[in-house]
Amino acid sequence: MKSLVIFDLDGTLLNTIDDLGEAANYALSQCGYPIHSISSYPLYVGNGVTKLLERVLPKEARTSENIETLRKHFIEYYNQHDSVNTTPYQGIPEVLKVLSQRGIKLAVASNKYHEAVERLIKHYFPNENWVAIEGHKNGYPVKPNPSIVFDILLKSPTPKREILYVGDSGVDMETARRACVDSVGVTWGFRSVGELRDHYANHIINHPGEILNLI
Repeated sequence: MKSLVIFDLDGTLLNTIDDLGEAANYALSQCGYPIHSISSYPLYVGNGVTKLLERVLPKEARTSENIETLRKHFIEYYNQHDSVNTTPYQGIPEVLKVLSQRGIKLAVASNKYHEAVERLIKHYFPNENWVAIEGHKNGYPVKPNPSIVFDILLKSPTPKREILYVGDSGVDMETARRACVDSVGVTWGFRSVGELRDHYANHIINHPGEILNLI
């Protein structure tokens, strides 16, 4: 029996790729760098904003100073445009509602910067049983370091055998493995089934409703 489900955000609860790509392209254009097609962004995201911006820069321009300048432009734009094209994946709102009705605790563990994570969850899923909403904070390690899971457990102590960690990437599967909790890889997100298998997902599902079968 599971009593806590921890969700990744981008590519798991919400399809954010268009708004992330537009924000990154805005930052690049403001600094005079070439932009990328939105279809290429699923391969760039997943490790936080800093890593995203490093990946989209030309190799010869990947300095800490350039990344920090891009970051300022990215956050300026994204804070104003994070909900333009972003949508919950089909079936996610219904599953979250059922989980909450069953008394299952819900949490979010994301590499997106913390303020945006809180804002998006409160905007799209304001009524669910969130015991913790955790995004990346300056000075803290990003996933797959499992610290973010441990921070959630400080807020809502739960035996590890009662936890499901749900995500769409190898980073998520590795985070769950390092935290010693069961992982669920989803196929509707930004990364491939092969990546989920390569990172030892305990379960792989094709529709949000299948989470209910794992509780």
